[in-house]
Amino acid sequence: MFDNILTDDYTPPKTCTVERVTAVKHWTDTLFSFRVTRPAAFRFRAGEFIMIGLMIGGKPVLRAYSICSPTWDEELEFYSIKAPGGKLTTELQHIEVGDGVLLGRKPTGTLVHDALVPGEHLYLFSTGTGLAPFASVIREPETYEKFKEVILTHTCRTGAELEYGKQLVEDIRKDPLVGELVGDRLIHFTSTTRDETQDQRGRITNLIHNGELASVIGRPGLDPATDRVMICGSDAMLRDLKQIMLDKDFTEGSNAAPAQFVIEKAFAGEGV
Repeated sequence: MFDNILTDDYTPPKTCTVERVTAVKHWTDTLFSFRVTRPAAFRFRAGEFIMIGLMIGGKPVLRAYSICSPTWDEELEFYSIKAPGGKLTTELQHIEVGDGVLLGRKPTGTLVHDALVPGEHLYLFSTGTGLAPFASVIREPETYEKFKEVILTHTCRTGAELEYGKQLVEDIRKDPLVGELVGDRLIHFTSTTRDETQDQRGRITNLIHNGELASVIGRPGLDPATDRVMICGSDAMLRDLKQIMLDKDFTEGSNAAPAQFVIEKAFAGEGV
């Protein structure tokens, strides 16, 4: 479908390279993941995002996508929603192995270790495709060098929407490079807001407020003295969790001024 951008005479925008799709998996009717080739000179920090796009109607259409891969991966992995009417995902959901996509040259983002001051426990709060940057963070050896324990939470509407994250964590524990390092130091907490499943039930904000999160994982409540937090998800989730952090006397950080929690604000519409 997108062979035109792979022809020898095609010149991509100066801010992009053209990469080939190496794998695609559709997890649900609304979620899919894909992998692309990685330029030899491409460098990024775990948790950063990059612009991904296609040529649509003769013009490049690009959106911000978190890089799911750890920094040591030879390819780049992405996790996407199929947004109804989304200008990019309407086409992107149909990519196949061998097709070409546009990849930005300059990764950036705030969900990185550099934006946090040292701590003991790292909480990664995610909803929906907000899991994507944490797919990189939890596979990064540096994460386990900096923190004694990592708590990944993922909340979705249905149990099927949790499968990408569950498979990811299962694969990490078996990985020959980081599996032994991760061990039992990675806690994976899942909840649904619509389905009745074996997962916990409810929004992560409510599960923090009512103490259920702390009870299930067997840890005390969030403490700015020892805990560091990264947050990625829907606008409502970001707003509510930020307020929870502020109410608990956490300070928001950035690359320029590291602190106790960070939020990624780049994903209006989750990459549609």
